[in-house]
Amino acid sequence: MRPFSYVRAAEQSAAIQTVSRNQEARFIAGGTNLIDLMKGGVTQPNELVDINRLPLTEITEIPNGLRIGALARNSDVANHPLVRDRYPLLSQALLAGASPQLRNMATVGGNMMQRTRCYYFTDTAMPCNKREPGSGCAAIEGYNRIHAIFGTSDKCIATHPSDMCVALAALEAVVRISGTNGDRVIPIADFHRLPGDTPEKDTVLEHGELIVAIDLPNSPYAARSHYLKVRDRASYAFAIVSVAAALDLDNGKIREARVVMGGVAHKPWRAVEAEKILVGSVANEKTFTAAAEATVKEAKPQKYNRFKVELARRAISRALTIAAEGVE
Repeated sequence: MRPFSYVRAAEQSAAIQTVSRNQEARFIAGGTNLIDLMKGGVTQPNELVDINRLPLTEITEIPNGLRIGALARNSDVANHPLVRDRYPLLSQALLAGASPQLRNMATVGGNMMQRTRCYYFTDTAMPCNKREPGSGCAAIEGYNRIHAIFGTSDKCIATHPSDMCVALAALEAVVRISGTNGDRVIPIADFHRLPGDTPEKDTVLEHGELIVAIDLPNSPYAARSHYLKVRDRASYAFAIVSVAAALDLDNGKIREARVVMGGVAHKPWRAVEAEKILVGSVANEKTFTAAAEATVKEAKPQKYNRFKVELARRAISRALTIAAEGVE
């Protein structure tokens, strides 16, 4: 591991200033992803700015919803009464992620900044455009079982690893950012990027910008939502395919719907075509099957992950069925 300096920030502005003036500096909170990458030589910052002392852990009601501080731990968010009552989809997604030990350390802001899931990204002996722009993508011609089937480019076919962010996308969360140029608010749909020609950029954040909170708007989906995660083992595994499904029903007819997938793209993948079919239709097996089939028509699988197309189709239909059954 490369030697690095370490400082504990007592104030938000000081933390932002410290990272902003050093291109090789990074914020650190739980460190559950960053430290692993440092150990493997994937990323090698020369300075870490510890932000754990900043007052960003609160989960509070706001006029139009709920605000979650960026340093709130994943386990605390998942088990918070307001989250479980109003946003059970988020609670389910968080509890499906990682292990209890990691959830106790990982923060909401850090979860959003997780780097990609790809064998070749974490293997520094292999070419990877995310790790070294212009070096190539070994996954395209390699063993690409876990890789993306939507939104890929000829530069990268990696997938986004977060469960939490899939639920946040379905709930249309808003990300609150602070930086040297002031504060800004970013809809979750615009926060993570598709790879395009610059796969090294996972998000739209500028260097030195800090996530300070996540806002969740009031949601009509509390009673009828479900997070379905399909993975290789029952715990502590990334999604092969996941689905956050949320429905707002009126006498069996769908007024609003949100369908977002994980494990299939470089960012949480919103199934827009599925939502178009769902809205205004009767909530039944025929409708859910049609929505699922419309979604997978856009898929562009690789050699070893063609099974994901059928798996995604079935997962969407199943998640919608469970969501429709709801909690009265």
